[in-house]
Amino acid sequence: MSAAHLITVAPGDGAQRLDRWLRRHFPHLTQGAIEKMCRKGEVRVNGGRVTSATRVEDGQAVRIPPLGAQSSQPAPLVVRDGIAKADEEMIQAAVLWKDDHIIALNKPPGLPSQGGSGQGNRHVDALAEALMFGFKDKPKLVHRLDRDTSGLMLLARTDRIARTLSEALRHRAVRKVYWAAVAGVPLPKRGTIRYGLVKAGGGPRGDEKMRCIHPDAVTATDGAKRATTDYMVVEALARRASWLAMVPVTGRTHQLRAHIAELGHPILGDGKYGGSGQENLGDGWGAGIGGDLSKKLHLHARFLQFEHPITRMLVNLTAPLPAHMAATWDFVGWSEAEALADPFNPPT
Repeated sequence: MSAAHLITVAPGDGAQRLDRWLRRHFPHLTQGAIEKMCRKGEVRVNGGRVTSATRVEDGQAVRIPPLGAQSSQPAPLVVRDGIAKADEEMIQAAVLWKDDHIIALNKPPGLPSQGGSGQGNRHVDALAEALMFGFKDKPKLVHRLDRDTSGLMLLARTDRIARTLSEALRHRAVRKVYWAAVAGVPLPKRGTIRYGLVKAGGGPRGDEKMRCIHPDAVTATDGAKRATTDYMVVEALARRASWLAMVPVTGRTHQLRAHIAELGHPILGDGKYGGSGQENLGDGWGAGIGGDLSKKLHLHARFLQFEHPITRMLVNLTAPLPAHMAATWDFVGWSEAEALADPFNPPT
């Protein structure tokens, strides 16, 4: 590079230290060289002087001084394990928030959290290689979402942070609110579901399915676990369908899907638990609300609240609806923007 050069910080590449960003683009640069360029004012961000610890943000212009012939072009961003360019861009675009310790994704529907039979490396755990953003190791999954469930997922940049967040999840110190569109309207419109859950064998594709059992039968049922879900009707479409907010007080497999289906109001698009419209076993079941709506699962991890393990600040994250749910909300006239992030705990 024979003259000063401006590089724009790419979307999703911000919120990191300048020295880490520089080493990611110019791997040959030493920390000492970066410190010297900053002290001399040779490296600038949006025209201003900086230190190596200055945090760059998306869209900022970074001035790079002449670095010699060996660095005539920024180094390509390394993506490991043969991740396709489209998948790299997809997972990076899913980043909703990040800092030096945690990454929060708005996981797209249809993307598994972890690998399984026939899934190759197209799942969040494998694609996390594209979320290193200048760090040495790929971030680690803290929890999972079902493949067809969209919304907020946390990844930790270090083992220590992963352990801390996992412990918070186990002790129910992480607040999670899901949104769903369900058939019919549950009565009462706010309540708590306490059915136990036990594995019931294969679903339509031969994968795992859960069966609800009465709370009194949990201790006498081999493999059963207690489960608790709070729910609230945010808005209803006559008696045809309703928009629910749900909080998984416990964190069992398919808990929200199985619990709300047991009440006779399966989530739209949930073929495994009766929301495909193929069954009509009671009020709500099979109550399709229009052939123009998507057949995808209408379940979204909307809101997350947790105490940051390093700063001890309360972090509140909200994930926009995926395209198919946003289209349903628009079709029936529900307003995503007018709803409270956590309707169970309205501001006072």
